[in-house]
Amino acid sequence: MTLSAEELDAIWLSIRVALWAVAMGIIPAVLCALLLARCSFKGKTLVDAAIHLPLVVPPVVTGYLLIIALGRNTVLGGFFEAIGLQFAFNWKGAVLASLVMSFPLMVRAIRLSIEAVDTGLESAARTLGAGRLKIFLTITLPLSIPGIITGSVLAFARSLGEFGATITFVSNIPGETQTLPLALYSFTQTPDGEGMAARLCVIAIIISVTALACSEVIARRAAKRISG
Repeated sequence: MTLSAEELDAIWLSIRVALWAVAMGIIPAVLCALLLARCSFKGKTLVDAAIHLPLVVPPVVTGYLLIIALGRNTVLGGFFEAIGLQFAFNWKGAVLASLVMSFPLMVRAIRLSIEAVDTGLESAARTLGAGRLKIFLTITLPLSIPGIITGSVLAFARSLGEFGATITFVSNIPGETQTLPLALYSFTQTPDGEGMAARLCVIAIIISVTALACSEVIARRAAKRISG
């Protein structure tokens, strides 16, 4: 099976965008999950709802809000462009759109993992004089690794399949913002493009299944080390 240059560009761009989205979101996701799992404060429900909002609103709405916030004619968009960081109609914007759409999945998976950690262990460490940071780094975080892995893989898969927010925010520019889902859509709208669309569909499934299988292996090994 020989892939065209356009197909290869879309595949590699999708992988790059997904990896960047996970890398940029993992630390904020852990912090947000810890906040929601271990802290009680006024407005917690509102914060929780805001984090999970991209899951319930149409992706096109999310893309439109990104245009309003970071478009070239906006204050923030102009500021970032002045320092050499352009989001609109750029692959970096695709990373941002994927990050926004996948972030709730990371937070939710990590939060569930943190909530499953025995608080008695944290309390015991606290009575022995350990501070909050040390407790987090030596107890909570290591025991939450399976959830972090799961959240990262879910975010990667979600970023890999992101369509609505991406095409709304950065358009569908071949070689620049045309990710795998956008290329697949373009091929379905092109005469005699069914073959290329089918190939991309198969490749997307293979990448997603491989990522899920790898995450399962890594999570099991991490769980064995923790239990050991």
